[in-house]
Amino acid sequence: MALIVQKYGGTSVGSPERIKNVAKRVAKAREAGHDVVVVVSAMSGETNRLVALAHEMQEFPDPRELDVVLATGEQVTIGLLAMALKDIGVDAKSYTGWQVAVKTDSAHTKARIEDIDDTAMRADLQEGRVVIVAGFQGVDAKGDISTLGRGGSDTSAVALAAALKADECQIYTDVDGVYTTDPRVVPEARRMDTITFEEMLELASLGSKVLQIRSVEFAGKYKVRLRVLSSLIDGGDGTLITFEEDNNMERAAVSGIAFDKNQARINVRGVPDKPGIAYQILGTVADANIEVDMIIQNVGDEGTTDFSFTVPRGDYKPTLELMKGLKDSLGATEIDGDDGVCKVSVVGLGMRSHVGVASKMFRTLAEEGINIQMISTSEIKISVLIDEKYMELATRVLHKAFELE
Repeated sequence: MALIVQKYGGTSVGSPERIKNVAKRVAKAREAGHDVVVVVSAMSGETNRLVALAHEMQEFPDPRELDVVLATGEQVTIGLLAMALKDIGVDAKSYTGWQVAVKTDSAHTKARIEDIDDTAMRADLQEGRVVIVAGFQGVDAKGDISTLGRGGSDTSAVALAAALKADECQIYTDVDGVYTTDPRVVPEARRMDTITFEEMLELASLGSKVLQIRSVEFAGKYKVRLRVLSSLIDGGDGTLITFEEDNNMERAAVSGIAFDKNQARINVRGVPDKPGIAYQILGTVADANIEVDMIIQNVGDEGTTDFSFTVPRGDYKPTLELMKGLKDSLGATEIDGDDGVCKVSVVGLGMRSHVGVASKMFRTLAEEGINIQMISTSEIKISVLIDEKYMELATRVLHKAFELE
């Protein structure tokens, strides 16, 4: 007997029929003798509907109240799944994030998990029940409902698996594993049987939508065995995210291509080229709880320099206004930006032992007339910022250039 945490995304529970199919899959795991904890997302499209409703009330919805609204999506799903399981003779009990409780900090809409009380869940498992937990949500120290940000149900599932010391955390989604890139963009993309946590972490951080980055970080930190499977197709082993590196000497330099449309570029031009200017800019952005990704500071010219950085597209207008408010105190000559950009990245542990990956990437893009605006690198990844209209073309040509079909 094993303790398994299963997570089902919005597409997997997108209709009453699909919720019933999830119930059958959970029942099959119970019949095999396993204890099962199920984490579910809101039904597909529901979170977007709730966000739209909130924006009809306020242009920039109050974060605390937005969390109250958003958390209702998962609450519907857990109740429906519990009913579906009871209907086929499986004892089940649903919990919201604050009933568990999943304790978080108070950064509304972007909360981080601090602790999980597993007492009630363990008692139910002991009684032979399937435990169903609403993903994406928790409760802060004030007792306020909090949400974990887009894709937060993955993080909920992995955190619960870590707290319960589960044997495996299975992430069921609308794809049957992790691919070399998005098969909807590149039909020749290949499913990988295994991928290392290090590579998965990079892919998730760079725009791969299969797993949320925080869920991969959690799994790596607490050594949670993680597997990605399809909820729409029976059978198959999916992709196992492993801690072991493949020591094959012929390992390919690049394992996958990721892309991310959720990018915007901010330019702070003509600021004094002096110590502390980067902190003055980025410290203000950090204080506003806005994440910065790529950063470039040009070589100073006649005592001034240009400073550019990227933020999530949803934070573009607030960041631009923030920088315009600082223009005089920074001594900048101009503040502008562009929210029509995207990031394309190549990832692979093999890059550590292969030379020429960057030159091949840049040459491939140049041959297609694609201009690179910014570059960011790590030991196992190279990312470039390009015009959004070239995103799919860049992904396809890089996937072919690195022979990932």
